[in-house]
Amino acid sequence: MSIDLHDKVALITGSSRGIGAACARSLSQAGAAVAVNYYQSQAEAESLTAEITKRGGQAMAVRADVRDRQEVDRMTEEIVSRFGRIDILVNNANIHFPMQPFIELSWESIEEKITGEMKALYNCSQAVLGDMLPRKAGKLIFVSSTLSRFPGYGFSAHAAAKAAMDSIARVMATELGPHGITVNTVGPGLTETDATAGLPPEIKEQVAAITPLKRIGRPDDIAGVVTFLASSLADYLTGQYIPVCGGAFMN
Repeated sequence: MSIDLHDKVALITGSSRGIGAACARSLSQAGAAVAVNYYQSQAEAESLTAEITKRGGQAMAVRADVRDRQEVDRMTEEIVSRFGRIDILVNNANIHFPMQPFIELSWESIEEKITGEMKALYNCSQAVLGDMLPRKAGKLIFVSSTLSRFPGYGFSAHAAAKAAMDSIARVMATELGPHGITVNTVGPGLTETDATAGLPPEIKEQVAAITPLKRIGRPDDIAGVVTFLASSLADYLTGQYIPVCGGAFMN
């Protein structure tokens, strides 16, 4: 049995690099047409779409600040105009946050992170649901973090925002299930991306040491689970939080 996403269309937010780019490649390799959303990294997004197209896949790069509803609506209209519909949303766009102890953290920083995460999820989900609900089919996949469940020093803003994502996903799964739409959340552990490139090597070594698989994550590790959730193999799975961290966080 293999994953077949031919005749499916996926929107992956924040997918010009890192986990998002790996998801775009993986979904494309499974047969989906992919919309590569970016905000600032136009060159990387266009390079990725060219790579996918060269392999025989279908891809388009589309710019939008996912925190802006008008831009998101325009983006989804462009995708539907090009590919006919949207079957899969991978809500992945990274919203910047300061890594600081709580006592040093400004309220504005917490508010910006939580609001940014929720706006991105809200805007993109509502936009694609306008296409999914009439067809009574769709997959919403939210990229969260193990830090929403397991504490990390200096990650107050990030943990609070991702915990909000985890909670709203369960409510959405309850409401949307009768309409044939699943909602699941993926929680990556520490993963080797641009966002973590600046971490000291000893931190990565420490995390690898306490991980049963003895390494930190790679973007492809997360992309594999996302692709499974996007497929018909996961049609009876909804409302779940799935940690993808090599066994470092077992719940």
